[in-house]
Amino acid sequence: MSAGLALNLTPGPDMLYVASRSASEGRASGLVSALGISAGCLVHLAALALGLAALLARVPEAYATVRLAGAAYLLYLGVRALFRPQPLAANASLARASLGAVFRQGMVTNILNPKVALFFLAFLPQFVDPARGSPVAQIVLLGLLFNGSGTLVNAGVAVLASRASAWLRNRDAESRRLQRFTGIVFIALGARLAWTRRS
Repeated sequence: MSAGLALNLTPGPDMLYVASRSASEGRASGLVSALGISAGCLVHLAALALGLAALLARVPEAYATVRLAGAAYLLYLGVRALFRPQPLAANASLARASLGAVFRQGMVTNILNPKVALFFLAFLPQFVDPARGSPVAQIVLLGLLFNGSGTLVNAGVAVLASRASAWLRNRDAESRRLQRFTGIVFIALGARLAWTRRS
């Protein structure tokens, strides 16, 4: 838990995604993004338990496919936020993303990041002791503990980011600039994921 908490407190793509969502669309969107990311982690955990993460580690083509799909999705979100920012005022005529859409985007963003699967593959087995029972059950338990810790950290980030940006809610020009900045963050994350080579 200490190692997992230390890793979860380290800023990364998930934390930036939650902070950007919360700052541009409010605390509820940030919290739902954190839950979406958590759901994505559960998919990676299930994949690890089923051995699919090992396949990603051994088959460069599979890794590259998932990596590029994740990068494309982040770039899509970033370009949309950069060129089509929506007013955040309460009386805005354009509809904000529904919480269901925010949840799905957080989940898909996490699922399409192969580094999460490879992280689980590299991190969790270090703490498995075959003498203590089923390795699969231990990996699932350790993954759930790690995911729970990460979800709490991301929820805290969502609350802090929403409070920091609350004064923007009735300032349309500033809110559009914040959304464009969010778009730039997503584009940067997507580009970084696209250009990252497997070590």
